[in-house]
Amino acid sequence: MSEPKIQFSYSALKTFEQCPKKYYHTKIACDVKDVPGQAAQYGLQFHKAAELYGSENKKLPSEFRDQQKLLDTLLAIEGDKYFELEMGVRQTDGGYETCEFSDEDRWFRCIADYVCVDKSKGYSVDYKTSKSARYADTKQLDGVAAALFLKFPELDTIKSGLLFTVCNEFVRKTHYREHLDSYLAGFIPTVEALTQTMETGVWNAKTSPLCGWCPVKQCEHHIER
Repeated sequence: MSEPKIQFSYSALKTFEQCPKKYYHTKIACDVKDVPGQAAQYGLQFHKAAELYGSENKKLPSEFRDQQKLLDTLLAIEGDKYFELEMGVRQTDGGYETCEFSDEDRWFRCIADYVCVDKSKGYSVDYKTSKSARYADTKQLDGVAAALFLKFPELDTIKSGLLFTVCNEFVRKTHYREHLDSYLAGFIPTVEALTQTMETGVWNAKTSPLCGWCPVKQCEHHIER
């Protein structure tokens, strides 16, 4: 039997880690749709508003006006700017190379909310609309930074950050080209676990406080809210 072809994003791997059963129903069988809740909808709307504000100078909706100063600070950075930049990464015999977001032979893909490239220096910011940075996970930034190093060969360093717009917190991390492979290697243990699960076809459920928000109602651990 041939090895299953894994194509992943950071969010997909997080879903698998959270609960393999949820991953199966929402990503493999696709018999359950994970409809964004109110908080997620707010996040999607903010991302779109920030993109249009930066790329087309469109006025921010009133509910996001408080974040204008934060966005203006980012836009003031010198360099070529990109908004909601889609990127893909392909595995090769010698390592990795850049590819298109939708390429069929991609291995990893991501979307960078805001990127600024100034010669050898880069800046990458992901917007978060949760109320606290307490559980911030910088592994997402690692994947984006690796994709940026592959897409922009001139970059040597990237100053990355998770910008929590609601609570006005900024989680920083600096990335270096020489560590590119290690940033992607951080995903491999989860990718291998996903590969094994796909081979066995056993998608066990995990219980957590998030069960009340899970759309997989046929799960034995489902909780009606």
